[in-house]
Amino acid sequence: MALPRITSPHATGSNRTQQVMLQVLLATVPGILALTWLFGFGTLTNLLWASACALGFEAAILSLRQRPLGFFLKDYSALVTAVLLALALPAYSPWWLTLIATGFAIVFGKQLYGGLGQNPFNPAMLGYVVVLISFPVEMTSWPAPHSVGLIEGLQHIFGWAALPDGWTQATALDVIKINKSLTMDELWAQHPAFGHFGGAAAEAVNLAFLAGGLYLLYKRLFTWHAPVGMLASLALMSLLFWHGSGSDSNGSPLFHLLTGATMLGAFFIVTDPVSGATSNRGRLLFGAGVGVLVYVIRAWGGYPDAVAFAVLLMNLAAPTIDYYTRPRTYGHRKPTRGFNLGE
Repeated sequence: MALPRITSPHATGSNRTQQVMLQVLLATVPGILALTWLFGFGTLTNLLWASACALGFEAAILSLRQRPLGFFLKDYSALVTAVLLALALPAYSPWWLTLIATGFAIVFGKQLYGGLGQNPFNPAMLGYVVVLISFPVEMTSWPAPHSVGLIEGLQHIFGWAALPDGWTQATALDVIKINKSLTMDELWAQHPAFGHFGGAAAEAVNLAFLAGGLYLLYKRLFTWHAPVGMLASLALMSLLFWHGSGSDSNGSPLFHLLTGATMLGAFFIVTDPVSGATSNRGRLLFGAGVGVLVYVIRAWGGYPDAVAFAVLLMNLAAPTIDYYTRPRTYGHRKPTRGFNLGE
């Protein structure tokens, strides 16, 4: 009797790619609700437009590669990339900005390397970095919470009018980056960008993504190593270089954990099984490297938030990390360095 030829993975059930991607999408709901409550329908517009662009680009490239559209589109991987990218973009981003970011993520970040499972870089972060470097003004135009109305938001999305100056504000990371004279206490008292511990809006958003990430941990879609490695190293770095409330302070550990895209990066980006490390020890080192780089770029680099840059840099290091953290094969001793090839 001839056995059917079935490619891996052979397991069925809850571990299938489609089911995993659906769980990730479900885990983003708390963050989506928090962003929508703070910034209005602009977040939903980003999500819908990015999802449509991602599916369109995915279908176009699959057609050029002569791959079955239905099989690959139904795994929802392109949709996850679009959602993560849309959540990272400023609310009310111009339509063309979202189009460029999503197209670059799908075409150059994923399909160029052969599709899902073969991309060395996180596609969403690659698309984000491209538009951040190319269009810094649009990428730093975050609206103030509860400030943008429906008509004004639509005008900005379609390029008919810019948001009024009073409706946009610098983020807490931006304020600390350019601060030269005011103490932290003075910044907290004077600037509306600051909340209780971190950014005024970022606190709620980070806690929402933390809740979604804990749900994914509960469902065992990934291990704790990469998120804990990132958050612990970021907290340690910010603690070591914390100058209290002085004007040269870069913020407390709690500030860095609850500001920017920290929790989104820790639970939805560094846990990418394709572009990250593979062993548990490797994941811990990978996450720790991301956390260190996030703080280094935030404190001394040219960009206030650095999750995307840190992830892409550690994506480059992932093969090396895998090489030096390979687990011992069951039944074999760990190989020693400098072994004799003739033995």
